[in-house]
Amino acid sequence: MAKSTENNNNLNQFFNAEYQALKNYVRSKIDDSADRDAEDILQDVALNLFSREDHLTPINNIAGFVYRSIRNKIIDIMRAKKVRLDLDDSFEKNLAELAELFYGNSSYANDDELKLQLKTAILSLKPDYKEVILAIDFENHSYAQLSLETGIPQGTLMSRRHRALSLLYKELEKSGLTSKNQKE
Repeated sequence: MAKSTENNNNLNQFFNAEYQALKNYVRSKIDDSADRDAEDILQDVALNLFSREDHLTPINNIAGFVYRSIRNKIIDIMRAKKVRLDLDDSFEKNLAELAELFYGNSSYANDDELKLQLKTAILSLKPDYKEVILAIDFENHSYAQLSLETGIPQGTLMSRRHRALSLLYKELEKSGLTSKNQKE
C-alpha cells in the first residue's frame, strides 16, 4: 500500500509541476486539437494512471512513464480518427464498389441516393461491424492484417463483415432501394 501512495504522490507532483508542458506536448502531437482537447487527453491519462491496479510496482521514471502514457493515448485517438469516414474521392470509389457488391450493377452503384443511404447505414452499424467494414472495404486491409492489428481471429472478422453486409443490405431494403434495382 505504501508504494501505491508513493506512486500517486510522485504522479501528483509531476502533473502539478509539468501540466503546461504536458498540455503543450499533446497539442504538438495532435495538430487540430483545441485547448480543451489537450486537457481532456491529459485528464484521461491522469485518471488512468491514478486508478491503475498495478500500483504496487514502483514507478522509477515518472516523466518517462507519463509521457509514454500520453503518447499511447494519442495513438489510440489517432486510430479512432482513422476509423471516421472521409468523404473524399477514394471513399466515394470504395462506396460505389461496396454498392456493386450488393447489386452487381455498376451504373446503379453510382446512384447518389444509394451512396447516401449506404453511408448512413454504415455509420449506424455497431462499432465492431463498422470497424471491419471500414478496414476491409475502405482501407483495403486484408483479414490477416486486421487480425494482427486487433488480435481478433480472422474467422471472427469474416463473420462480423458478413453480418455487417447483411445488416447494410437489410437497411437498403427498408429504404426501398433494392426494389428500385429489381425493376431495372
